[in-house]
Amino acid sequence: MRRTTIDRTLVPLPTAVVAIIPVSCALLGLIVTAVPISISGGLLPPPMFALMPIYFWCLVRPDLMPPAVVFAVGILEDLLMGGPPGLWAASFVATYIFVDQQRDSLAGLAGWAAILGFAIAMLIASVSAFLIAWIYFWRLPTLEPLALQLAGSVLFFIPIVSILHWIHRRFVGPLRSDI
Repeated sequence: MRRTTIDRTLVPLPTAVVAIIPVSCALLGLIVTAVPISISGGLLPPPMFALMPIYFWCLVRPDLMPPAVVFAVGILEDLLMGGPPGLWAASFVATYIFVDQQRDSLAGLAGWAAILGFAIAMLIASVSAFLIAWIYFWRLPTLEPLALQLAGSVLFFIPIVSILHWIHRRFVGPLRSDI
């Protein structure tokens, strides 16, 4: 007699709950970014915690992180951080387009290459924000804050991606659905 094992890593959840998990991760990242507490005493800009789930879910479950949600998270980022309206929204959408077009290449990366993939996505978001701010303010913004934010985001991506992988394995699962 053959014994079957049950995969206990995936918690069965209703489809509607599974659909809001990626959005909730992005919103939680946004809230963490907007909290006015700094471990560097305000010397460093906060990492882009909202972009990390956007990047991750666009790779593993793009059906649960559509461009409209990415745009909405970007608008909320602009509102909470006090930036020009549409700055991070457009930057997030530009990054989403890149990740969407390069999904097969980026999804196959592991280890340091996967971190480099996020670094490239973060670079695209930073360059987009830089160019938009340049046009919006009619002067060249300083590169230092964006470079520091890029570096901090890549460093924080390492532990955050582990948490996102755990959430994906435990609650969402690998299969796409008709949500």
